[in-house]
Amino acid sequence: MAEEVLSKEGKLHIVMFPWLAFGHLIPFLELSKAIARKGHNISFISTPRNIDRLPKIPQNLVSSFIFVKIPLRKVEGLPEDAESTMDIRAEDMDYLKKAYDLMETDVAQYLQNSSADAVVYDFASFWVPKIATNLGISRFFYSIFEAWFWGFFGTVDDLINELEGRKKPEDYMSPPKWITFDTNIALKYYEAKMICLAGEKNASGFSDAYRSGMGISQSDAFILRHCNEFDTEWLNLLANLYQKPLIPLGFLPPQFEETEDDDSENWVSLKKWLDYQIEGSVLYIALGSEAMINQDQLTELAYGLELADIPFLWAFREPKSTGRNMILPDGFEGRIQGRGIVWKGWAPQLKILDHDSVGGFLTHCGLGSTLEALMFGAPLILLPLMVDQWLNSRILEEKQIGVEVERNEEDGSFTRDAVALAVRLVMVEEGGKKFRDKAKETGAVFGNRRLHDRYVDHFISYLEQKKY
Repeated sequence: MAEEVLSKEGKLHIVMFPWLAFGHLIPFLELSKAIARKGHNISFISTPRNIDRLPKIPQNLVSSFIFVKIPLRKVEGLPEDAESTMDIRAEDMDYLKKAYDLMETDVAQYLQNSSADAVVYDFASFWVPKIATNLGISRFFYSIFEAWFWGFFGTVDDLINELEGRKKPEDYMSPPKWITFDTNIALKYYEAKMICLAGEKNASGFSDAYRSGMGISQSDAFILRHCNEFDTEWLNLLANLYQKPLIPLGFLPPQFEETEDDDSENWVSLKKWLDYQIEGSVLYIALGSEAMINQDQLTELAYGLELADIPFLWAFREPKSTGRNMILPDGFEGRIQGRGIVWKGWAPQLKILDHDSVGGFLTHCGLGSTLEALMFGAPLILLPLMVDQWLNSRILEEKQIGVEVERNEEDGSFTRDAVALAVRLVMVEEGGKKFRDKAKETGAVFGNRRLHDRYVDHFISYLEQKKY
């Protein structure tokens, strides 16, 4: 375990402890950098391999960071060397949570010796706030999900009681009764079946709902990536449901200077192709590194892009945890040559989205990628693949920022025609102008760095008040 960073007089020391998924690690890192830019110190706890795979910290922030490597203990059923969700199959998830829970003793020891002012923790680490309370350390539950995700599931007691009273898929297929404003937020049958599992105790010994509820209930405040200028109704509803301080952090937009440099081989090659395309004509496609797309869906997506007959750039990354090869349709890459690119290396997403030729984004609706697209006013084609993404998609479509690909209600399958229809509507058809205009309008909020910086300032002021 690493040695403690020496505290700087008058500066805060914040300990970060995210869940073992890069969809959580990266948002925790972004918040860490935002705090470090204000001159405060960060201890970032995770496993050795996960820390080694994180993006490099900008040189001007290095002195504010210490990375604390705590090895995972062996758990029967967890693959050798697995340290994050990207290393495992879906059926191994509970064993990863079991291993995560076994980090408790080492985390407690670090906190005891850390002189930390606050600890920021995730949904899975429900045992952290008790440790912090005993040590007199402030406790903050950091949600990487938006306010509407939590608002959809009710009170903290509902979570602790494992969503008691909502055990059937039908219970999630209409807006909950406690929502006091107009919304169509709801799950489809195949989605609701999976949500029901969140309320069931799993092989780790705890349900995800219970973990979340206990973590929230014992926090000093609930913090989340949220911006009142984009939405106030859901945050107000959540404050009413939780009856505790809720602190929006803004959207923590990533910094350009921290992405790949202008001379990187990947960017030079892609930029050359993008420069030859008509302004606003290119669709960018990225489904994240852990999205659970299957072979049938991949095939239909590929044929749908072909049918849509528009230029596209597809950041094609096979999820490493599938354990099987994902194959594009025979002859696909040859048929789309010149009009489309299937890019199998690392794609500098911010630079791509910022290019003038990119006019839309086909996304899995993960919050990070969605925020990046809307920074540049790109309208969205929505293809959600897992829990929070389903609700994100409903809200984004409700706000007329994007269009969801039509899917079978029973099993979530979709056709190539449905893909082509959504793509052409958002990208080129007159009926999609309202989505393109709304996305540009929204970009003025998402891309306003000064606005989001003020949210971070507010959070730091809150931390300083808790310290003194």
